[in-house]
Amino acid sequence: MTLAARDKQVIWHPFTPQKNMPSPIAITHGKGTLLFDEQNNSYIDAISSWWVTLHGHAHPYIAERLHQQALRLEQVIFAGFTHEPAVALAERLLQILPSNFSKIFYSDNGSTSTEVALKMAIQYWWNQQSVAGSRLPVSRTKILAFTNAYHGDTFGAMSVSDRSVFTLAFHELLFEVVFIDVPDEHNIENIKTIITQQHENIAAFIYEPLVQGAGGIKMYDATWMNDLLQFVQSKDIICIADEVMTGFGRTGKLFASEYMACTPDIICLSKGLTGGTMALGVTACSNKIYNAYVQDDKLKTFFHGHSFTANPLACTAALASLDLLLKEECLQQIPWIAAQHQHFLQQLYTKKNIKNVRCLGTIIAFEITEGADEYLNNISNVITQQCLQEGIYLRPLGNTVYIMPPYCITAEELNKVYAVINKLVS
Repeated sequence: MTLAARDKQVIWHPFTPQKNMPSPIAITHGKGTLLFDEQNNSYIDAISSWWVTLHGHAHPYIAERLHQQALRLEQVIFAGFTHEPAVALAERLLQILPSNFSKIFYSDNGSTSTEVALKMAIQYWWNQQSVAGSRLPVSRTKILAFTNAYHGDTFGAMSVSDRSVFTLAFHELLFEVVFIDVPDEHNIENIKTIITQQHENIAAFIYEPLVQGAGGIKMYDATWMNDLLQFVQSKDIICIADEVMTGFGRTGKLFASEYMACTPDIICLSKGLTGGTMALGVTACSNKIYNAYVQDDKLKTFFHGHSFTANPLACTAALASLDLLLKEECLQQIPWIAAQHQHFLQQLYTKKNIKNVRCLGTIIAFEITEGADEYLNNISNVITQQCLQEGIYLRPLGNTVYIMPPYCITAEELNKVYAVINKLVS
């Protein structure tokens, strides 16, 4: 029995309708940008396996670092203990993050990193407004978020995400959120009015800086976003940047927040954090947030944690990925990919059956005009299958086609991706 056949007997795959589900492709190994199946067919992983694989698959440097760490320490409880990989990773992250960050809190993935951020922000106000022995009502409990947002699949993360196909079954269970559109020159004053009317009840503003990922790779302008952040911060609202997807160079800078002068109070990281090797989440915060928890009152402790918090292997993978990311070779690859995308952009503008062509850093996206602009548009499956036949792996978000390749992709491989897309949309 093939691996794919065995899989169908026992596995439930994510984001996959189960009735008439096509057989999954059994991947036996990977190398660089390539994935190999049971018949040794190769596929260029043009979306970095859900945006996580920065340096390619089975990178020998990361693998060797993991091997050495596994021989020393694979796991230890992180309440009351610490270890070198966790401390070293926190030190390195704080060196490259915007200067206002001071503490690193570890979790398991992107959804949990945003859950941690939301809980930090809400309890910040609870800690501020309550006194020992007398729990006063807390006014700032609402969250401000963007329409079309996606922050993860756990309940808090779903609550601050746009009401969509991802959240439909749970709408009555999600907490109240004040949704606003991403800012532009036409709506910025109306957005400010909405915030002014409700700011005394808003604890935090969570946003995906400049690129809304799973919501359809929607991009928006840094100038108006900076204006909005200045206004939000003037109302003493905590700002949470969800950089789970945009972090570690995807937008052309190490972090998308660097495009704005205003820096957030909390930042969420995952995906590319370990180069796609291990699951790991990070929530970094400023001293403003952290100091609200440095209290004599033990009830103001942040009671949150995971069994695998700061797993030594995951932290080691992240350290190895940072070594590779900050090498001159990789730092030069990022603007090179961005430049290639800009050239390809000009070709896409001439196509009649696509729209909304856009690009930022190593991310390029557009919509197929066939069918509705939605995640359930079946054109996604059609494009994926056609690309696989050409040796390319793309997984459109409905009719939104995008490329987000590993940084190690070669000119030959990238040109092949472009050629296949040109063929599909011509």
